[in-house]
Amino acid sequence: MGELTERAFFRHTWDIQKNIVLLRRFRCSVMIIANPIYDTVFKYMMEDNTVAKLIISSIIGEDVVHLEPKPQEHTRDKEGAKEKGEIPNLTVYRLDFSAKIKLSGGQYKVIVIEMQKAELPTDIMRFRRYLGGQYIDSDNKTENNEEIDAMQIYAIYFLGKELGIYDTPVLSISPEIKDVSTGEIVRQESKFIEGLHHKSWIVQISCLKERRRNELEQLLSVFDQSNRTFDNHILNIREEQFPEKFRPIIRRLKGAASNATVKKQMKEDDEVLKYLRSCVRIETTKALKEAEETVKEKEKTVKEKEKTIKEKEKTIKEKEKTIKEAEKTIKEAEETIKEAEETIKEAAETIKEKEKTIEEKEKTIEEKDREIAELKRLLQSTP
Repeated sequence: MGELTERAFFRHTWDIQKNIVLLRRFRCSVMIIANPIYDTVFKYMMEDNTVAKLIISSIIGEDVVHLEPKPQEHTRDKEGAKEKGEIPNLTVYRLDFSAKIKLSGGQYKVIVIEMQKAELPTDIMRFRRYLGGQYIDSDNKTENNEEIDAMQIYAIYFLGKELGIYDTPVLSISPEIKDVSTGEIVRQESKFIEGLHHKSWIVQISCLKERRRNELEQLLSVFDQSNRTFDNHILNIREEQFPEKFRPIIRRLKGAASNATVKKQMKEDDEVLKYLRSCVRIETTKALKEAEETVKEKEKTVKEKEKTIKEKEKTIKEKEKTIKEAEKTIKEAEETIKEAEETIKEAAETIKEKEKTIEEKEKTIEEKDREIAELKRLLQSTP
């Protein structure tokens, strides 16, 4: 038995043992349903208006009395990309409805329901783009006695992976009106606020895992992937675990499990997802290789910059040395100039003293000259 055959044998044996454990746990016959994690099955399930109303009513906690599907868009970029040999995007499956709901006070309100289902929550811009499309759609309005009101948007997201908020299967995000001064919640409703703010519900499928605390979690347990069999297309469930009002959902999924078209499309989905994962691996490997090359280039650049820095540091040191030598020369020159100035000062003082001595001698000579002249006069006047 080859390694692959052995592995398949043990996997098959494990799946049989897993199913036996499930059978013992249920202690009754197990109902087989199609796995609604598949877009094909989800679409098949939501095409039944009664089932769609049940699911949406349970999630939003309001009574949907009328539900009308809008033109649908099943975004499957991966298929077109496969044909073109391109790397596809992850699937985002969309369902849009206009719905009439009955409020707790007995009034009725018409809303838009934007439902999106995706494996990963990573493509935020795509989710925003779809939601933004609902806001700018001019058909999303009601007219009553020439008064036009924008329909409030209810956004429901089914995500295969959690958002980083763990152990919480269903999240509800609703705009809250508060009095800024008091912090108190304002209970009155406003069409203006409803037209500009949407409500959201996020179902984290990976967090379901046998959580059955209320009817909503009982309903959403049809997405619980821990109930998978050796065939990922099939879930094992016990119908008795679901309230009677949810039985239409179970029966619809049971019908999908035996529907030849649905089964074929699930296999096609598997092939496309297999190709997608292969593309992601190739793209990841390519990205890692490019990242490594980028790192090498950056390391090379860093080394070159370090070399340049060292050369500049060397040049700076040499310039600093030259500057120090120049400063030393200037200092010596300043000292020489100072000494010369002192010498000049001393010479000036000497000259001054000599000039004084000369002046005194000249006075002495003048006195002598006068004395001689006086003697000459005396001599001449003597007979």
